[in-house]
Formats: sequence, C-alpha cells, structure tokens
Amino acid sequence: MQPQSFTIAIADDVLHDLQQRLARVRWPDTIPGSGWQYGTELTYLQELVTYWREHYDWRAHEARLNALQHFTMTLHDVALHFIQEPGVGPAPLPLLLLHGWPGSVWEFHKLIPLLTDPARYGGDAQDAFTVIAPSLPGYGFSFRPQQPRLDRVAMADLYATLMTEVLGYPRFCVQGGDIGAAVSERLGLAYPERLYGIHLNFLGLMRELAQPGQPTAEETAYLQALEHWLTEEVGYQWIQGTKPQTLSYGLTDSPVGLLAWILEKFRSWSDCDGDVERCFSKDEILTDVMLYWVTGAINSSFWPYYSSRHGDWAIATSARIEVPTAYLAFPREIIRPPRSMAERVLNIQRWTTAERGGHFAALEQPEALAADMRTFFRPFRG
Repeated sequence: MQPQSFTIAIADDVLHDLQQRLARVRWPDTIPGSGWQYGTELTYLQELVTYWREHYDWRAHEARLNALQHFTMTLHDVALHFIQEPGVGPAPLPLLLLHGWPGSVWEFHKLIPLLTDPARYGGDAQDAFTVIAPSLPGYGFSFRPQQPRLDRVAMADLYATLMTEVLGYPRFCVQGGDIGAAVSERLGLAYPERLYGIHLNFLGLMRELAQPGQPTAEETAYLQALEHWLTEEVGYQWIQGTKPQTLSYGLTDSPVGLLAWILEKFRSWSDCDGDVERCFSKDEILTDVMLYWVTGAINSSFWPYYSSRHGDWAIATSARIEVPTAYLAFPREIIRPPRSMAERVLNIQRWTTAERGGHFAALEQPEALAADMRTFFRPFRG
C-alpha cells in the first residue's frame, strides 16, 4: 500500500462530547497550600479546564496542522500517520524526526518550517531538509483499536522500511528526543548503512556505563541526580510500564484526568521555573492533549514503557553504535548523562549545551534545536 494524502477532520460529535465532559467534571480535594508538590495543582488545572471549555478553538489548531502535508498508510500491520514536508533548497537532506511521550507531531509545528525552508528565517537554503515526522505507532493518528503494539525495536524496523522502501531514501538523517531518541539509536545499531547521522536531544539511563569502581566527578554527580529522579519522579513509568490498561480507563474516559496526567510533565520537564506558561501557551498544551483525546490513543501510547520494562532493548548493553552522533544538552532535561558515559555506546561527534530549554525541545527552543541540527548535518551534504 502506498501513502495516501490525509486531512485531519475531527467529527463535530467528538468535540461536542468533549464539551459535555468538561462541563461535568468532578473535582477532588487537595491538601491546602501543597501547590504542585503532590502532582498537578488544582487551581491551575481548573483555570486551564475553564479555558479549554470556553476559549480553546480546536478547529483553528486543526487548520494549522493541516497546513502541513499529512499522509497515512498501513505498514507492518500498523496504521501509520506521518507529515512529509519537502525542503526548499538545492539539495534537501531527508530527515526522520521522532517525538516521544507525552508529545506528538504537534511538538514540531514551529521546528519543521525552520528545517524545510531555512532561508525564509534568515538561514542558508543549502541547509534545507525534507522532513518526515511520523506519529509514533500507537500515538495520535498512527492508531486504530486493537492494532499490534510495537516496541522500540519494531518501531525502528518500521521506520527503516518507511524511509527506504516506501519513500525511496537509501540514506537519511534522524533526530529524536525521549522515545524517539531510543528509536533513533536503534536505527543506528540495526541500519547504520542507511543513516548519515543521528541527532539527539535526550539520552536515556546510562548508569551501568559509569567508570567501573572509579566514576568521574561528572559521573558521580549524574548518578546522584539519577537517584533522586528514580525515587521521586518515575511513578508514571511504574504504572505505564506494569499496569497500563488499568490507568487507561480513567484517562480515556476523563479529558480532565488526561490533561492532569500530561500537564504535570509539561511543567516538571520544561525550563519554566514552575510557571508552565513561561514555556508553553494554554493552546499549545491543550493541542497536544487533544491529539491523545480525539484519537483515543492514550492506552497504546503507554506500550513503549511496558515493553522496555520487560526487556525489548537497552542501549547500555548493546554493541557500540558507530553512526556519527550529535547531542544537544538542554539544561532542564529530565536526566543528563555525561559525555564520558555516552561515548562508550555512541560515536559522539558533536556535544553542545544549550542556554535554556528542557525536555520538549522542539516546542520550547525550536531555533536552538534547528541551528544545531543544521550545523551537525552540514558536512554530510554532497
């Protein structure tokens, strides 16, 4: 099957049902004065839900998404949705752009134009990319009920097929954050001959890669920060990675529950100093949540956590990936392994620290991310 042009058009009855649910929300109590200490803060969530019900315009954001070129197809028995935007330049490089959880292709709406048409934004047309940005299998429009769940290994196989056999790119670039970073790394391990290079803005757990018996000062600091992260911040991973079905009933039935679950991550993982709207507008947050709500895909989006917890693949125990790799470190990323650990499993050719930014780099700091990608991939152009 060949890709078919696709236009996002959510039915009116889905939006009407959402409005009814938002109007009937049943609020829990909260511990007075606790703020965000125990999770999403009640007062701000109520403010955001009021905005969602009274002011948010899905049709406007649907139109903004539809300004990009969307395609769907069935591949490896999976409904696959992807954006494909042609580069504006003499020889655009093909670039596979991969998001993570709880993100979506909406994260890339500011980044994609900077990559496809750099001259329009003060850059050089010779740095243009043709961008292929899929919704991960089981996410957004890459979902249909009861379809096969894909782990990160199977995702990499799927994208290798999409890029080379379907779209006709014998070699391509890949960029990823969060789950998309792990899939990018797996592509580098399994399909090195197809990649020009890998650009990452996230590195996963690498504690096994500390210098045996004598970690460096940087490694020691990272391991201490990691212990705090594993103690205080990974409750979502435990439930998504062990009993995702149970959680999915509440989040599929309640838009407010879904918003609370995702909102907390946007605040905790961004460079917002506790004020989430320093980094993201209400509309940006809600549009990301809407892509989970209108598709009903939250349950399937949990699958990479279950499969990784049950042993699909780990970079720390794999063979070294020799594909040239760049890492852009954002200061408020959730975990930041030092270069010494990363170099034991990745062929690091570029390591840069951004001034600001966190986990949702494409949405938070699109200009910095685009600039670093252009610089890293420039030598691979013919």
